[in-house]
Amino acid sequence: MNWVDYLIIIAYLLLFLGIGYFFKENKNSEDYFLGGRSMGWIPLSLSTMATQLSAISFISAPAFVGLKEGGGLQWLTYEFGVPLAMVFLLVAIVPSLYKAGIVSVYEYLEIRFDASSRLLISIVFQISRSVATGVMVYTMALILQATTGIDFWISVLLIGVVTLIYSFQGGMKAVIWGDVIQMVILFLGIIICLAFGLDALGGVGNFIDQVDADRLTAVDFSKWGFNNADKTDEFGFWPMVIGGFFLYASYYGTDQTQTQRLLSAKNLPTIKNLLMANGLFRFPVTLTYCIMGLVLGTLLMQDVGFQEQIEQVYQANIDSLEGKKADLMVPIFIVHFLPNGIIGILLVAIMSAAMSTLSSSVNSLSAVTLEDFVKRFKPNLSDAQYVKYSRALSVFWGLVCLFFAFFAGNIEGTVIEVINKVGSIFFGPILAGFILALLTKKTHALGANIGIITGVLVNMYLWLYVPQVFWFWWNAIGCLVTLIVAYSISLLIPRTAKSGIEVTFYKGKKEVLLLVAYFVLIVLIALSLKNILQ
Repeated sequence: MNWVDYLIIIAYLLLFLGIGYFFKENKNSEDYFLGGRSMGWIPLSLSTMATQLSAISFISAPAFVGLKEGGGLQWLTYEFGVPLAMVFLLVAIVPSLYKAGIVSVYEYLEIRFDASSRLLISIVFQISRSVATGVMVYTMALILQATTGIDFWISVLLIGVVTLIYSFQGGMKAVIWGDVIQMVILFLGIIICLAFGLDALGGVGNFIDQVDADRLTAVDFSKWGFNNADKTDEFGFWPMVIGGFFLYASYYGTDQTQTQRLLSAKNLPTIKNLLMANGLFRFPVTLTYCIMGLVLGTLLMQDVGFQEQIEQVYQANIDSLEGKKADLMVPIFIVHFLPNGIIGILLVAIMSAAMSTLSSSVNSLSAVTLEDFVKRFKPNLSDAQYVKYSRALSVFWGLVCLFFAFFAGNIEGTVIEVINKVGSIFFGPILAGFILALLTKKTHALGANIGIITGVLVNMYLWLYVPQVFWFWWNAIGCLVTLIVAYSISLLIPRTAKSGIEVTFYKGKKEVLLLVAYFVLIVLIALSLKNILQ
């Protein structure tokens, strides 16, 4: 790195401070947390994908594909459930939530059931999201320190403080438009790495000749995920499609970080376009960074110097990076294979991914805390007081996430996997809670609460005592158990069920058929990649 790279990083950070200032006029809750319900589908779609394409994805996913043992293009199976989940959300879930006029998505559970359902799920969201975000910032700061020499605490503060300032000032509009810029930079970074990697390998032909054929299998119909005690029965077609459907339906439809974007849309057609964009554009982005991972992994196998650089950095930081050698592949490539100026842009890409995730988390955590808790005790807040509390909570949650970033070192070794598993414990039961609220009339609060708790307990039992079941299945199992138990309890113990709001279904067939056809298409593309790249 030289002064050009540092100037690029400084200019980038100043840009985001300016974004926060530009959007600082927020008059009420809809302004601060929902962007005045005025956002179009293009910025909302890019914002959603920027949050999804986190710093972990930019670094760890290519490392999994290109370097990690047992990795390869099977990472693409993570995307198979997305189009089908978008169909379900578009038709059955999101239109009703949008028309409810809520800020916190969990408010609907109180409208339909009671406060206990809302507060329980809200607390789970706040704890899991703040810890996961802190660990993400920690991981990125650690890797930046190891590869660039930027001190860990400086990296955390640069990412955290700048994000905190523009989120504090600008609210959801600053978050969304910041994400748009970050998504463009991040995808540009992926393309740059891919192009320079191919050039270092001597072109596409040499890459195809040298790539490890074992990493080209993306789809495996023989793995069902029910004999996974030794972690060899993972990433099969059926668990990834079925489990992925429930995971993404819950994440996009019931997780505040994502639903807040849906609720920020200016109308239902905007939501339709947003869900369509998520269903159609995620796979090409994921495919691009997977190919980048194959290219860089192939280059690493051919370049002894590249291997030595990774080993040197890893050994120098082994206490903090233990078990993360593969995650050094992308940042080491950036620092040692790219020219100055481009290095700055790529480091900005890593920071962009981290800042996007952090800003989204801070804004959504603030919204949930204010709507689900503060307003319960202070129901008559004026618009000025609301914005004041909103900004104060943004600072609070930003500091909480940074706290976890600074103190995650003692737990971080396997925490990424643990957080994914913890999410899958809750995703299915939470989705079931919303399905019961929206799509059934006889389910009452007692039945819903017992069902949700039972679904969570069943998933925890599977984690602790049935390691044979691949964790992706927990999303489906937890949802189905919750639905069965909740509805059965509601029939066996009759109680008056609240009606909630009028349920709205999307009746368009064209979009549904397009997403289903697209699901078939991406599976066929994944199946054909081995023949194309050999």
